[in-house]
Amino acid sequence: MTHPDTDICIVGAGWAGLSAAVRLAQAGRQVTVLEAAPTLGGRARQVDLDGLPLDNGQHLLLGAYTHVLRMIETMGLQESRIFLRMALDLNMRESGVPELSISSLFLPAPFHLLAGLLTARGMPGKDRLQALPGLARLMRWNGPEDMPVSRLLHEHRQPDTLIRQLWIPLCLATLNTHPAEASARLFTAVLKGAFSGHRSHADLLIPKVSLGEALPEPARRHIESLGGSVITGARVRAVGRDGDGFRLRLREGETCLARQVILATPHDITARLLADFPTLAKTAANLAALPCEPICTVYLRYPEETRLSTPFHGMLGTTGQWVFDRRFTGQPGVMAVVISASGPHMDLDNQALATQIQAELHMLFPAWPAPLQHWVIREKQATFKAAVDCDQLRPGNRTAEAGLWLAGDYTDNGLPATLEGAVISGLECAESLLHSNDPTTE
Repeated sequence: MTHPDTDICIVGAGWAGLSAAVRLAQAGRQVTVLEAAPTLGGRARQVDLDGLPLDNGQHLLLGAYTHVLRMIETMGLQESRIFLRMALDLNMRESGVPELSISSLFLPAPFHLLAGLLTARGMPGKDRLQALPGLARLMRWNGPEDMPVSRLLHEHRQPDTLIRQLWIPLCLATLNTHPAEASARLFTAVLKGAFSGHRSHADLLIPKVSLGEALPEPARRHIESLGGSVITGARVRAVGRDGDGFRLRLREGETCLARQVILATPHDITARLLADFPTLAKTAANLAALPCEPICTVYLRYPEETRLSTPFHGMLGTTGQWVFDRRFTGQPGVMAVVISASGPHMDLDNQALATQIQAELHMLFPAWPAPLQHWVIREKQATFKAAVDCDQLRPGNRTAEAGLWLAGDYTDNGLPATLEGAVISGLECAESLLHSNDPTTE
């Protein structure tokens, strides 16, 4: 069986691939998206567990995610239907220690962050005074060489208390990499994006719908309304040249012919699909050398009246790092506890991990009753490892093979593995293709 010939075939229906497809379809190009999984969204998708629709990981977006917001707008959706927008309000809870609470206040950037630290509750005054001068320099840092986040923080005289209570949790949440290994260049890029632009860039965007309905499913409907097609359950096993275009091999005997191809698959799969192109051996080797980090999400269902005072809290001194109240996604009583990056928790089975997280929540929120149910979702290769100098392994969208393109949060877009980075990569890939002088685009 041969799938119909197409102008552009996009392999992978994650946020990068779908963003590229939307842009290309809007430009009048014939687009076919092939997705191996039965659902769309890649590593940010909806899953159904015991009849309850959950996300494969709890994602928090920022007001600085302007490309995500524009993508949603261009498909005719309103931000207010998809996200609850709130001013930055961080609450970090630790057993036996005063809760650290930081609000950005309603001041122009970057004074909202400075004022937030000055008025933080639960932080000794001497730590505030020590942090502020270094924070101003940290926000402007652009050193000639990358370094670990932990070294950057110490060089900018951030107090140990603030490092443990704020900077380490933020580093894990945004880079999914431990600070001793994480790239200072990528970390400061996140900070500058959130705190150096408009004050609203530091706003928190809490999804009010499942991740599938935030972008993937609207993108499918939009692409199909413009004459494109999105096919699930279509795993691409190999990509090779076919004259001026490409032949994609799927299941036994199935192929798809395309004039141009965008590989919007996870970087380890992309490395494998590039194996038949000698011109891309270096690119494939770099991608294979780019390590991955996991993310675990433990969902616990409590009685519906169980709630947090804010949409989420940080957890300190525990295996769990952040707890999100899913009532804002229409699931009162359901809590999502996120554990970013590798650690001893990966050696625990699901029951043991859920039991440990339950005990930690009881310690931090002793008034809560026992949970009624739990689920554990492990994305073992959730993101690339945002380590020092990892950008040297990250490719651009254009490859040395005419007509073959790359899209994904792992491409060299200046950000760590975020939904914003994925959308940026997809859009930049589409724009490069549309403006290419490649004869296959004639």
